[in-house]
Amino acid sequence: MNVPLTPSLRGRDLLSLSDLTADEFHALIDTSLELKRRWRAGDRPRLLEHNTIAMIFEKQSLRTRSTFDIAMYQLGGHSVLLSQNYIGWGVRETIRDVAHNLERWVDGIMARTYGHATLVELAEHADVPVINGLSDLLHPCQLLADYLTMRETFGALEGLTVAYVGDGNNVSNSHINAAMHAGTTLRIACPDGFDPDQGVLEAARARGADVSIVRDPREAVQGADVLYTDVWISMGHEEEAERRRNAFAGYTVTPSWFADLSSRGVFMHDLPAHYGEECTEDAVYHERSVVFDQAENRLHAQKGVLVQLLADRSDA
Repeated sequence: MNVPLTPSLRGRDLLSLSDLTADEFHALIDTSLELKRRWRAGDRPRLLEHNTIAMIFEKQSLRTRSTFDIAMYQLGGHSVLLSQNYIGWGVRETIRDVAHNLERWVDGIMARTYGHATLVELAEHADVPVINGLSDLLHPCQLLADYLTMRETFGALEGLTVAYVGDGNNVSNSHINAAMHAGTTLRIACPDGFDPDQGVLEAARARGADVSIVRDPREAVQGADVLYTDVWISMGHEEEAERRRNAFAGYTVTPSWFADLSSRGVFMHDLPAHYGEECTEDAVYHERSVVFDQAENRLHAQKGVLVQLLADRSDA
């Protein structure tokens, strides 16, 4: 059986899910599912043999770093780990110069940055695909893993209701874009002043996204199929810690909230979890939690992205 590949994705950047069509979004999930099934069945094609990606990190990482590295290895390719200590872009040399060096050596670049503008500039100058491993605005690869998990859990995406409880951060912004493509209903519960990016929200609504913003987290959770939360204090916001903890009082998810979900509802968290803030430990380890399925699916989602963007179509 061939791995399903989409010609329009070959050689593309993946900075935002909003850059995709709905068909391309679903194709990435389909490819990830197929690669996962084949891996578990012992059918392990080396679709990226002799391919190399550069992995650039301005931020700490467990899941993104591990899964992209392992994905490249399992697909027959190679990854090169770089950090700001090695590169020094903006200090030692320009992002433009870094891009023009890397494009001569590697087949793709994955970067996990603070500013989204850094990724945009990198993609503008690099003549190889650039993948957003996380920025302050968006986290598209996380949501591909999340929606892969939802597909496995529920069988289909369209018609699901997702309640996102917490900060209107990069994860919530990418939730908005994913809901736009998947046909899910998204309820975002956040305190006033912590809304998701207005530009992302308006653009997604203009393309048909069913997204609402509420202040009462328990209202958002009522009848939802998915209860999703994320950290209140993202990297780079540590100086706001006390203000954010005060603002998010009442937003700590506990297993008692699960009674408000639909009968098939599950709990999701993209990790790392700050227990006692956005959720309790027993919520993550509850029988209705699929948190570690999400974590596993980061690997399979990264494979789907890498294969669709980099693979030679004749080898698939």
